[in-house]
Amino acid sequence: MPKRIMPLTDIQVRNSKPQDKEHKLSDGGGMYLLVTPTGGKLWNMKYKYGGKEKRLSFGAYPAITLADARQRREEAKKLLANGVDPGETKKAQKAAQGVQDINTFEVIAREWHCKFAHTWVASHAQHKLERLEKNVFPWIGKRPINEISAPDVLAVLRRMESRNILDTAHRVRFECSSIFRYAVATGRTDRDPVADLKGALPPVKNGHHAAPTDPKAVAPLLRAIDEFQGSFVVKCALQLAPILFVRPGELRAAEWTEINLDSAEWNIPAEKMKMKVAHLVPLSHQAVEILKELQPLTGHSRYVFPSHRSPLRCMSENAVNAGLRRMGFEKTEITGHGFRAMARTILDEVLQVRPDFIEHQLAHAVKDPNGRAYNRTAHLIERKKMMQLWADYLDGLKTMV
Repeated sequence: MPKRIMPLTDIQVRNSKPQDKEHKLSDGGGMYLLVTPTGGKLWNMKYKYGGKEKRLSFGAYPAITLADARQRREEAKKLLANGVDPGETKKAQKAAQGVQDINTFEVIAREWHCKFAHTWVASHAQHKLERLEKNVFPWIGKRPINEISAPDVLAVLRRMESRNILDTAHRVRFECSSIFRYAVATGRTDRDPVADLKGALPPVKNGHHAAPTDPKAVAPLLRAIDEFQGSFVVKCALQLAPILFVRPGELRAAEWTEINLDSAEWNIPAEKMKMKVAHLVPLSHQAVEILKELQPLTGHSRYVFPSHRSPLRCMSENAVNAGLRRMGFEKTEITGHGFRAMARTILDEVLQVRPDFIEHQLAHAVKDPNGRAYNRTAHLIERKKMMQLWADYLDGLKTMV
């Protein structure tokens, strides 16, 4: 039979003396007092999580009494019973910018993230946490979770809506709801106030412009495009659509005379643009390479993507969408127009590019600080860097498992 461990007494702890080497006085339940050769007395707890043996520190005696240490041991055991690593929770508490209250929204959100991160793709888990750190924690992170109301959460979401990142606001609403429901399950609050916000945010205006904005969903789409078995002209259009994120009508009506491969620029005349303002699209190395491969096939034509029926007309407006359907992607998953929403969201959330650079490249109405409309070459150096960054990022996504 294993030797029964007798609980420590206050007198034993107080009278414990240092020896030549560190020695331990066990109190049971994995907790012990580590007495160092210099006379230090440290409370620790040994536990197993995920099949690995770990150690948790509770502090030093006498600042932490025997009763204090036992209380912390019971709190750690409750976390373990709920499938939470108490060591990771402690790290989360430290990361929460010195927040002492273990029931604040930020501490519980980080605990929730630690518990479920292994169920998500690593990059997806990282983006979830970054969204919270950027958009939520600064506003309600330090507040006790049971004191946060539906209007408090709505104010956070409205800030995102005002920044024109409605997609992000909807995802954050869902994640906040998950955090509140986790807090309910672990006894830190009574209900999920986010449930009261159904319909409070306007719907994302994708409609038929659906698009994946989660990198782990974008990766298989990009790989499928590279393996497209249909027309080579359509394949090139499909490859350029996510890289350039222009409107589908602008892409299919592209003319070779508008494109300068040497300077890596595509100049779209005003009459082809929705806002009737000339637009300049910097071409990444990847975009130039695709166009160079296509040029021997269609370079003699007016259009970069001519119709297969007549070189005098550009490609059908349905060609890109038809190609996506042929690869098995439903219209609720992605459309040709959806590549714009995909770029806008990921450039802002993941790559953290300045919003005005993104809006300008989307050919949206952007004004300078004096209220004047920017011209087509505004921020051109920065936009060239952004377009190359974006193309490189998409190439990296293709290697995601």
